Amino acid sequence: MTKKPNIIIFNPDQMRTDSMHHMGNPAAITPNLDAFAENDAVSFRHTYCQNPLCTPSRCSFLTGLYPHVYGHRIISYALHGESTILSELKAAGYHVWMNGRNDFLPAQEEGVFEKHADVTYFGGGEHPNPPVNPDHRGRPGNPAYYSHYVGELRTDENGINYSRDDDSVDEAIRTIRNRPEDKPLCIFLGLMYPHPPYEVEEPYFSAIDRSKLPPRIQPPEDWSGFPSMLRELNKRFGMSGWGEEQFDELRACYLGMVMKVDAQFGKLVNTLKQEGIYDDTAIFFFSDHGDFTGDYGVTEKCPSVLTENLLNVPLLIKPPKGFAVDPGISDEFAELIDFYATAAEFSGITPDHTHFGRSLCGNIADRSHETRRCVFSETGRLRGETHCTAANDVGGVAGENIYYPKISLQASENMEAMKATMIRSKKYKFVRRLYEDDEFYDMENDPAQLHNLIHEQEYSTEIAAMREKMLTWYQETCDVVPFKRDSRIPEHVALERIKRLGEEQYQKALEMLDSGMLPQAVMVKFGEMP
Repeated sequence: MTKKPNIIIFNPDQMRTDSMHHMGNPAAITPNLDAFAENDAVSFRHTYCQNPLCTPSRCSFLTGLYPHVYGHRIISYALHGESTILSELKAAGYHVWMNGRNDFLPAQEEGVFEKHADVTYFGGGEHPNPPVNPDHRGRPGNPAYYSHYVGELRTDENGINYSRDDDSVDEAIRTIRNRPEDKPLCIFLGLMYPHPPYEVEEPYFSAIDRSKLPPRIQPPEDWSGFPSMLRELNKRFGMSGWGEEQFDELRACYLGMVMKVDAQFGKLVNTLKQEGIYDDTAIFFFSDHGDFTGDYGVTEKCPSVLTENLLNVPLLIKPPKGFAVDPGISDEFAELIDFYATAAEFSGITPDHTHFGRSLCGNIADRSHETRRCVFSETGRLRGETHCTAANDVGGVAGENIYYPKISLQASENMEAMKATMIRSKKYKFVRRLYEDDEFYDMENDPAQLHNLIHEQEYSTEIAAMREKMLTWYQETCDVVPFKRDSRIPEHVALERIKRLGEEQYQKALEMLDSGMLPQAVMVKFGEMP
C-alpha cells in the first residue's frame, strides 16, 4: 500500500495577495514564500475567498461548500455536524493536529473538536509585550481612534515578543518532530497575524522601506455608485485627517506582520526538511480573506463589501512526491474551496459529501492548464436578520469599542448594503445587491473598482451575461443531498411485516439490515411505495 502524504495547512488570517514580494509588492519582505513559489510550489495570483469574514470563509474552504449552502454567512455561526477535510482525513487514518485559532467550530458543543482532530492545542505560552506608544489611539475624534493602528511592540530583555502565533508554530513544530510513526500527519495551523490590530515588534517593524510602498487606493470624491456600507465606513472611521505618511506607517506595520508570518512559515518548512519528510508532504499556504489596510480610507474588513483587497488572497501549494509540479506563479483563477478538492486528491480520500471545489492538480502540474473562467463570493444579511449582526458578538456598539464603525452599521436596519453576491471573470466584475444598486466594473481598466458602470448602456450585454451565469451558479450550488439514505419506516415495523411471509424471507430481511434498504424493500413488497 502506498503511504499517504503528510499535509500541512498554514493559514494566516486577513492576508492580502499583494502583501507578498513575488506578487509585485516592492516593499514586501517575504523571502521564504518567494523561494517556495520559485522552487517548489505554485502561487496562484487570482485566488478568491468565498466570503470576506473569518468564520464563513473557513466553513467554506474546509467543506468545499459555498456559504449559502448551509447558511454560513456570519462570524458567529460555525459548523454543526458538517464534515470537513480534517474530519475526513482523521477518519482515513491521519493523525490530525490543529491549534485553537480555527474559527470554524462551535466551542459549546461537546466532542466537536475531537471529531475534527486528534489534538487541539489551545496554547499557554503567550507572553505579549505592550506597545511602545500606549496612547496609540488618542482620544475620540483622533484619526487614529478607530484605525486599529498600534505600531511597534516592545520586546523583553532577550529581544523577544513571544506571541500566541509563536507558541502555536512552536507546538506544531514539536508535533512534527514527535509525529506518530504509524500514521500520516495533518497539521492545520491557523495564525492570528496579520489580522489587526496593526502591531509588530522589531526587527519587523522597521524593516519595511516606506518609500517602496505601492500607491494606496484613495477614497473617491464622489461616492455615488459605491456600496453604502463602504461610504459610511469611511465616514465613521474618521481617518481623513491622516496624511499619507501616517497611512504609510500603518501599511508598513501590516507588511511587517506579514514578514513575521513569512519567517514563521520558513521555520516550519525548515523543520520538515530537517526531519526528512519535506518531499513526502503536501503544503498549503493561504489566508481566509484580505484587509483594507487604508484603501478607500478605511482599515480591517467588513461584510457587504466585495473589493479585491478583501477577496483576493494568497494560495501557494506544494504537492507531495508523486505529483507533478510546475513551480512559479499561476495566472489562472482559483477559489478557496478548491483547497478541499486538491487536498482530497493528494491524500487519496473520497469525499463523504457533495462539494463544489475543483482539484488544482492539473494547473499545479502545468500552469497553462485552465482552472476556472470565473469565481464567486457572497456576503451580508437580509433585512430583519437581526440575529446576524456583529453587535451581538461584541456586546453592543459603544463608541469606545474599536469595532464601533463597523458593528454600528451592521446593527442598523437603515443600512441598505447588506446581502450581495459577486461573480468575477478575468475582464469584468458584477455584484448583485439587494436593496441598492448593483455594481459592474471593467477590471482591466479599473482594478481599484472606482467606477461603477452598472448603468452604462454599452455594457448591458456583458451585465446580462454575468447575471445569467450567477443564476446558473446559484441553481447548481443551492443545496446538497446527503450521501446517506434515510429509512421511511422503522426497522422493527419492517421486520414484523416480513415475519408474515415466513422464516426464509425473515432471514433474508435480517441480512438486508446492514445495507439500510430493508424498510424500502418492505414498502415495495406491500405496495406502499411506487
